[in-house]
Amino acid sequence: MKILKSLPAKLLLGLLLGMVVGLFAPAGLMTVIVTAKYIMGQVITFCVPLIIIGFIAPSITKLGSSASRMLTVALVLAYVSSILAAFMSMAAGYGLIPFLPIASEVDSLKDLPAVAFQLDIPQIMPVMSALVFSVLIGLSAVWTKASATIRLLDEFQKIVLQIVTKVVIPVLPFFIGCTFAGLAYDGTITKQLPVFLIVILIVMVGHYIWMGVLYGVAGIYSGASPIEVIKHYGPAYITAVGTMSSAATLSVALSCAHKSKVLRKDMVDFGIPLFANIHLCGSVLTEVFFVMVVSKILYGQLPSLSSMILFCLLLGVFAIGAPGVPGGTVMASLGLIMSVLGFDGTGTGLMLTIFALQDSFGTACNVTGDGALTLMLTGYAKKHNIAEEKIELADL
Repeated sequence: MKILKSLPAKLLLGLLLGMVVGLFAPAGLMTVIVTAKYIMGQVITFCVPLIIIGFIAPSITKLGSSASRMLTVALVLAYVSSILAAFMSMAAGYGLIPFLPIASEVDSLKDLPAVAFQLDIPQIMPVMSALVFSVLIGLSAVWTKASATIRLLDEFQKIVLQIVTKVVIPVLPFFIGCTFAGLAYDGTITKQLPVFLIVILIVMVGHYIWMGVLYGVAGIYSGASPIEVIKHYGPAYITAVGTMSSAATLSVALSCAHKSKVLRKDMVDFGIPLFANIHLCGSVLTEVFFVMVVSKILYGQLPSLSSMILFCLLLGVFAIGAPGVPGGTVMASLGLIMSVLGFDGTGTGLMLTIFALQDSFGTACNVTGDGALTLMLTGYAKKHNIAEEKIELADL
């Protein structure tokens, strides 16, 4: 059947098979699975800087004289979305956490087997370096009217499209399967999840509320139907749940966004790769609620309102610079958690544990929310008469 050959079906199949295998696999088989996951992860992460450069830099050149303005608008949208999500989560925390019977202990996990051998494939540059490089090269090419460089970037974009369609996307279902096999084998799914299930469910409801707010605002501002965007985001959402990484989901997110009839193609190629690295609203929302939970568990009280307001405002800045990888937001902000909220080593350790339990859903919120911000960019370009650059794209 055609539906079984679709990307969402393959991703779901990989997820389910991975969980089943992980529950019953012996240590020897898990060694093979862990090694395969490591190698596939190396391939995917190697391609991420190429995707960022291949889409953002050429898209900036196509924006012409409006490039600097659109970049500023994108940064403002990402920051405002993150801090408003944080404040919503903070309000929910003060309202709900005092009444929740939250468990304070979790069972220990089984250790995953070590990787049989490491095939390291270093990225040509870190993700943030690729992002800054793309912005600077794209803007500089516009400012100097470097026609040869602009043509080179266009050719490079076509090359990267082929890498995405022929390498990255076919690997993803297997990578997701291996990821969930590991989660099932070490007990994350069967042991730790029930302990914080109620907290995770609350956070997930928050994710959906915030995505609804983003798409509602985007639809009103742009004058276009947000349903025409979000209905294509199923594969990206599932991929994000499996990879737990906005960066690793980037290729599928681009494919989904390009299918929408209301998103301008030049805004998609500019906004989706950019937002994948600077817009982490779901992760921020989750972290705010979870630091309040951990504070209640370990220290017997919620942080003060002034501390939480400062934490939320600074976390929005940290999120823009955080890598779009599993746990990237909380890892980037550990210093903030300790300095502003006064957490000790035990607090940060518990924070990392429960954050990891829902990281996949926070990432899915990040990725899906990017579609709403791209719709806002499309609306902004339309309202300010920024001409659309026609771009030829391979069928993803």
